[in-house]
Amino acid sequence: MGHKEFLSEAIRLATESVEEGWGGPFGAVITRDGEILARGQNRVLLTGDPTAHAEVETIRKAVQRLNPEAPSISEDHQNESTLAYVQRPAGSPDPVPERARMLKGCSIYISGAPCPMCMSAIYWSRIDSVYFSCDLKATREIGFDDAFQYEDFMKPLDERRIQIEQIHPEMGAKAYEAWSTKPDRHPY
Repeated sequence: MGHKEFLSEAIRLATESVEEGWGGPFGAVITRDGEILARGQNRVLLTGDPTAHAEVETIRKAVQRLNPEAPSISEDHQNESTLAYVQRPAGSPDPVPERARMLKGCSIYISGAPCPMCMSAIYWSRIDSVYFSCDLKATREIGFDDAFQYEDFMKPLDERRIQIEQIHPEMGAKAYEAWSTKPDRHPY
């Protein structure tokens, strides 16, 4: 299978989501080694969950498939899962020399350009490549305006549409210290 076939399946899933009343026209597939690893579609209207976007649903399904020991992967089995370490890429600004593999080696095909939440999930999952059909302009034209979020993120905190401010950093520092001093922490 190639780009066209993978994208075609993402579009089929997106259309099904609309026809079934599950959510917007968004579908996704994650591939690895030329095969579909996971499929997902927008299910916001089905679940009432605003995070039930196609990309997030597909990432969750791919991780479930790759982690037979989940939801509680023991330390003995971390190297047999998406938590197995990989070396930091050459030239990376990452201060940690190795991190969990996650979905490295995979690609995602999506009916539309990812919103900021989904793009963040894609970065966190370490997917190698993203292919989409409709751009942000086309998505805006059908009533899903993600462009403003990308624009809002570039503004200083005090100029954003949502009130956002840092409070009591000394409280959060306790949890950060617990992570920093944990001798067997597993960077992801």
